[in-house]
Amino acid sequence: MTQSNWKIGLPLALITVFMWALLPIALKGLLDTISATTATWYRFVGAAVLAGGYYGWSHRLNLRQLFGRALLPFTLCAVIGLLTNYLTYASGLKFITAGAAQIVIQLAPLILLIASVFWLGEHFSPRQWLGVLLVAAGLPLFFNQRLPELVSGADSEYLLGLGLIVVAAIGWSVYGFFQKKILASATPQDLLVLIYFAGTVSFLPLADPASVVQLDWPGWLLLLFLTANTLIAYGAFAKALGSWEASRVSATLALVPLTTLALSAAIDTLWPGYIEVEPLNWISWLGALAVVCGSLLAAVGKGR
Repeated sequence: MTQSNWKIGLPLALITVFMWALLPIALKGLLDTISATTATWYRFVGAAVLAGGYYGWSHRLNLRQLFGRALLPFTLCAVIGLLTNYLTYASGLKFITAGAAQIVIQLAPLILLIASVFWLGEHFSPRQWLGVLLVAAGLPLFFNQRLPELVSGADSEYLLGLGLIVVAAIGWSVYGFFQKKILASATPQDLLVLIYFAGTVSFLPLADPASVVQLDWPGWLLLLFLTANTLIAYGAFAKALGSWEASRVSATLALVPLTTLALSAAIDTLWPGYIEVEPLNWISWLGALAVVCGSLLAAVGKGR
């Protein structure tokens, strides 16, 4: 049994929250200069070099087992799912705000939970169903100021962005679903390193690596941050789970969408016009809280 130490687990979980909350803001800041595919390709290149080099040097990789007859179909589905998630999330950010993207992507764990009920036979508690209802109620509340345009189809670009983020959520749930089947025989780092290399190869024909020469020095800092973000966030997340109860880590991570909204507002105050900020009234904030609480209830399940 893992010994609980909040003095280690809480700071690590908060680092994860901060990194994941800043991710769409940093990505949004690059999309006017380089394409979503190019930004995503650089993220995969950085992760492949750093994670592949580290785990390879420490002899902690065993990718061969992922290509065995039993695991290969699951491996392919998991790889395609996460590659779809990365690309459509970055593409959706071109059309909607970072805060809106973080709210909508909360559908991902819910889709995974529902899929696990129907195809893996997992139990869905009344508390988790309440979480699903809260998310379903919170989304229209969050977008209350945009609903007339969205319903009429007047803002087609925003609708496209929302659709891409929903596809990203589905892609992540596909990855999570098949990862559950893979982890009985392989380690998480095996699967992630394989995905990083697959993304590097798959997105290269669609990317324009030379376009980064147009970046100014803040743009280069954002690109470096995005490259390191995944490794730092997932590393802190894994260590937080090793030091603290999973239910408490999940409760802390539920702060990610609200943190993104708060950071977006702060950045807009300090640097007006840097990124588009979602228009929020008290109903929007109520909807955001409902989505966050619903996601938390669904994720924690029977836990405290």
